[in-house]
Amino acid sequence: MAGILSITGLGKRYASGLVALEDVNLEIQKGEIVALLGPNGAGKTTLISIVCGIVSGTSGTVLVDGHDIVRDYRASRALIGLVPQELHTDMFETVWATLNFSRGLFGKAPDAAHLEKVLRDLSLWEKRHDKIMTLSGGMKRRVLIAKALAHEPRLLFLDEPTAGVDVELRRDMWALVRRLRESGVTIILTTHYIEEAEEMADRIGVIAKGKLIVVEEKAKLMRQLGKKQLTIHLMSPLAQLPEALSAWNLTLKSEGRDLEYTFDGHEEKSGIPELLRKLAELGLEFNDLQTRQSTLEDIFVSLVHRKP
Repeated sequence: MAGILSITGLGKRYASGLVALEDVNLEIQKGEIVALLGPNGAGKTTLISIVCGIVSGTSGTVLVDGHDIVRDYRASRALIGLVPQELHTDMFETVWATLNFSRGLFGKAPDAAHLEKVLRDLSLWEKRHDKIMTLSGGMKRRVLIAKALAHEPRLLFLDEPTAGVDVELRRDMWALVRRLRESGVTIILTTHYIEEAEEMADRIGVIAKGKLIVVEEKAKLMRQLGKKQLTIHLMSPLAQLPEALSAWNLTLKSEGRDLEYTFDGHEEKSGIPELLRKLAELGLEFNDLQTRQSTLEDIFVSLVHRKP
């Protein structure tokens, strides 16, 4: 089944020789929330900019609900809403005029009821007659979101939407995202807040050095790449790991006071009983045990920094 967004072999190479994107393939279904994670300069914003028609790709194809973004750019662009990182808007216009103008740019008939709903959802209704230049930074961010929703897009890009905003806006933002998904809007977001991606996204994509390393359902990614760690708090510190413990994946931490054992929690045999017996044989006493499941942040770091 064709998705609302189909990216095939997408690449972007600048005249300087810099490769911003390399052979990116991505299929996104209607109604999904997909989070794109990656370090600064990984290519996340370049990918979004190409799909939204701001930057031209140098290879590959992009279809938005079946419309090629180059050959049929008007139809594809009308389906897309974008909330950029930077606060770029007409500072001398009122909030209402900005939204009304943005809606008209996409050939949509005036719809005061829709604009009112968007403004109320973002706690902007009382500010509708204010000039944007008079608003706080958080309110300007809300205006950008409202502007992106003015023409009722079916595919919404949120590029670092909650970076540097207050807790209240972040909470409102994610409540709005949930409502939009319920109405059938597909949402693609980039974020540095991994806990938000873990909470909100259906699928997680990781980009590093212009390559899409992995795109997977969140739960499946956690199962496949998540590890468990057992921390053993020793009664007496060790200067180094005994040779007799080399069969286990152990790391000495906290100046020799903790033994950290990393294992696959889905394997039938964890090796923990054997490890504890070996510690007893060696006379290494401990006073506490703690287990911990890998987080999405752990998985992200391991993917980004793994060697090709």
